[in-house]
Amino acid sequence: MTRKAIIICAPSGAGKTSIVRHLLSVLPRLSFSVSACSRQQRENEINAKDYYFLTADEFRSRINHGDFVEWEEVYPGSYYGTLKSELERIWKDGKSPVFDVDVKGGISLKTYFGSNALAIYIKPPSIEALESRLRKRGTETEETLRKRLERAEFELGFANNFDIAIINESLEQACSDSVDAITQFLNQQ
Repeated sequence: MTRKAIIICAPSGAGKTSIVRHLLSVLPRLSFSVSACSRQQRENEINAKDYYFLTADEFRSRINHGDFVEWEEVYPGSYYGTLKSELERIWKDGKSPVFDVDVKGGISLKTYFGSNALAIYIKPPSIEALESRLRKRGTETEETLRKRLERAEFELGFANNFDIAIINESLEQACSDSVDAITQFLNQQ
């Protein structure tokens, strides 16, 4: 069996997590790849379900031991990455991992897996729509909102590095388009 992988990327607020949740609910051949991070665990988060929470020192040590497929220092001392052991866990269950990652992580994963991965970029209909979605969340300060929008504009420039781009104007349609593309990819020999 070919070890295939699905990579989903998008700027914050474009609907990536909602689409990934939908994919996992309708495609039993998929399993969520839990990322590792060095940030503090939030009150509602569960270790090994939401993330593998490591200290920055533990993360750096595991980098040095070659334990990651890909990793990135997103902000100084703030690491995120994909553990090789996580992929082995998913493949052992006979499933394909789904990655919910940022653009740099997505590009790194696509480079690593090559043609054994389908990389999907979820685009918002516009920056204005993205700003509106982020404001509706009610979780951003003006400063963090500005930073997220600047990062989103930068990340949108990388959409051509992915196999396909899906514009999330309607979540229902974006989910349907994603399911169709992934099903076709997984059914290829």
